[in-house]
Amino acid sequence: MTQDASFPSADRRAADAAARMAPLARLPVFFALSGRRVVLAGGSEAAAWKAELLCAAGARVEVFAPAFCEDLAALAAAPPDGTLTLIARDWTPADLAGAALAIGAVEEDEEGARFAAAARAAGVPVNVVDKPAFCDFAFGAIVNRSPLVVGISTDGAAPVFGQAVRAKIEAVIPQGFKRWAEAARGWRPSVAALALSYQGRRRFWERFTQAALETPEAAPSDALRETLLARAEAERTDAPRGSVALVGAGPGDPELLTLKAVRVLQSADVVLYDDLVAPAVLDVARREARRMLVGKTGYRPSCKQDDINALMVSLAKQGKRVVRLKGGDPMVFGRAGEEIAAARAAGLPVEVVPGISAAQGASSRLGVSLTHRDHARRLQFITAHARDGKLPRDLDWQALADRAATTVVYMPQRTWGELAGKAMAAGLDPATPAIAVFSATRPEERQVPATVGTLAGALERAVAEGASGPCLILFGHAMGEAAAFALPAEDDDPQAARG
Repeated sequence: MTQDASFPSADRRAADAAARMAPLARLPVFFALSGRRVVLAGGSEAAAWKAELLCAAGARVEVFAPAFCEDLAALAAAPPDGTLTLIARDWTPADLAGAALAIGAVEEDEEGARFAAAARAAGVPVNVVDKPAFCDFAFGAIVNRSPLVVGISTDGAAPVFGQAVRAKIEAVIPQGFKRWAEAARGWRPSVAALALSYQGRRRFWERFTQAALETPEAAPSDALRETLLARAEAERTDAPRGSVALVGAGPGDPELLTLKAVRVLQSADVVLYDDLVAPAVLDVARREARRMLVGKTGYRPSCKQDDINALMVSLAKQGKRVVRLKGGDPMVFGRAGEEIAAARAAGLPVEVVPGISAAQGASSRLGVSLTHRDHARRLQFITAHARDGKLPRDLDWQALADRAATTVVYMPQRTWGELAGKAMAAGLDPATPAIAVFSATRPEERQVPATVGTLAGALERAVAEGASGPCLILFGHAMGEAAAFALPAEDDDPQAARG
């Protein structure tokens, strides 16, 4: 089965667009400058900072200026790496020939424009300090665990904000990662000598990374190196073995992903994702991973479950690590059982990574305990959407009418009116507090407070006003604790909703 056969072309184009990278203000690149010549115009303190940065990268820096500040003179005597030569005259266009980069630390716009034009004429990328209009590239804030280096840019919009972000990253990246990055550089020739397959190399470096994350401040040992190399050697002749992981994407906020979900997404070869998965969650996946929209898409044309199972198994049998990414928790109304069975029947290893359920996300945003001890002795999740798209025929109406229960209804929009009517006929009080939550935990979240008897009308108005995205309905007397709860409008007739 091909992807083209699995869903309509219009939906496929929309899925491809959703999975593409968002626009970048700047392309983050890292120049290799060791031993290369860089021209720096200016003798100020700003020039000294740029000179130190360039020397630290191993460049041969030539600074042109009639006079130099004390910091530049001191730096020339003891650069951190590379070389620094001070040339006591103004720069000329001929000085730029053959340079890897050109940096202008000049005050006047006219001088900056002249320097930038000369550099471009010489085919040299140019940066004029604090003058973005004349820059081909920008310097960002840096987190230095070299050879692990993190660069942060705000495209010149907010340098102070960029520095604050750098400070945050500094706080969470252990200093010991420097040793691990150095070890990776030193071990790479030994790994290359094994002539491993692509999958074999990835497995080696994933194990290396796992060890680094578990013991970041411990020095990478020779014993670990030999163990990892021996294991890679033993697996070298093994046929590529794929796997399947069912991963909970949570209700939408990417910060609610579990650490394990992030790790699995960043090792995926293919991500098969549902329509309910927020785009920000997809951004967490490994950039090289293929992203394919395969899930159910409301009442629009969608993949059949058998086709999803077949595609998942086919990709894994090709040796790929397949992540089946599902909104909320995969084990709550996520058809996980069918997909686990398909993977097992094909002899594929399968794991489940739980996620924050949509119900948990909605209740956290409402500030409501679903099991408030004054109002609920029982919590029940139900689906309002059967295989045929209609209300399930086997719902327990007496359980739904229980005033001491909190009920969370998944996929309720098309069938809520019928469900509420039957539940009220079974004894559910029409005045029971009820809240619909669209796109829980996402920026576009919309809460619609009402009662069981009035929610149908409130839902229609909310949708007409633009409410969209995954929808949950929560009802029960615990919902009366929600700060967002509001009394129904006077023109809503609870008795009319029974009909």
